[in-house]
Amino acid sequence: MKKRELTFIVVALVLGAVFGGLIGDIIGTFLPPGAAKTVFSKNIEIGFDTMKVDFFAISAAFGLKLRINFMSIMVVLLVIIYFRWWYF
Repeated sequence: MKKRELTFIVVALVLGAVFGGLIGDIIGTFLPPGAAKTVFSKNIEIGFDTMKVDFFAISAAFGLKLRINFMSIMVVLLVIIYFRWWYF
């Protein structure tokens, strides 16, 4: 596998997770209260909050947090199936 193909697959997976999460949040806001709303709007957060390093003249903040929901997992799985079918 070429480096360009690997980069394309990683970008596609990240974009799939982002758009899937966005779609899940949008669907979750329009559903009435119940089990379906819980499935679409429940997020699992993985990562760490902002870590701030403050010097006298320079300040920096670092942090990374992933929010995973049902639709982001589903879209990532669809992207994997698509690439498995067409590229591998």
